[in-house]
Amino acid sequence: MIRNATTEDMKSLTLCLNKLLSEGFEEDFKATDEGLQSLKTNKTYTPEQIQVVNFYRFEGASDPADNSILYAVETTDGAKGTLVDAFGPYADEKVDKFMKDVEEIYKKNTATEKAELL
Repeated sequence: MIRNATTEDMKSLTLCLNKLLSEGFEEDFKATDEGLQSLKTNKTYTPEQIQVVNFYRFEGASDPADNSILYAVETTDGAKGTLVDAFGPYADEKVDKFMKDVEEIYKKNTATEKAELL
C-alpha cells in the first residue's frame, strides 16, 4: 500500500519511482510474450498473479512522445515493483495486452490515501 504520497512526490517519473522504492516497490518488471517478468529474479507472472495497486501518468510539456505511465505492482507471492511504459501511440503492445488481462487495477487518489491513513 502506498502511503503519504504528496503532490510533490508525484511531479515527475523519477520522484514517483523514488517514492515507490521507499515504500518497498523494489522489483523492476517488463512485459514479455509469456507475462510480466521480474528483472531481479527472472520469474514470470501471469495476469492472475498480479495486482496493480496504483498507476501514474506523466505528460511531456510539449512532446507527446514524452508521455509515460508507471504501474505499482504487487504479486501473489509478495513481490512488489514497478513497470514503466510509454503512454499513447508509443506504448508497448506487450504491456497493453498484459494489462487488459489484469483483473485488479486500482487508482488511488489523494482523498483515498488520506482516508487510509486515518
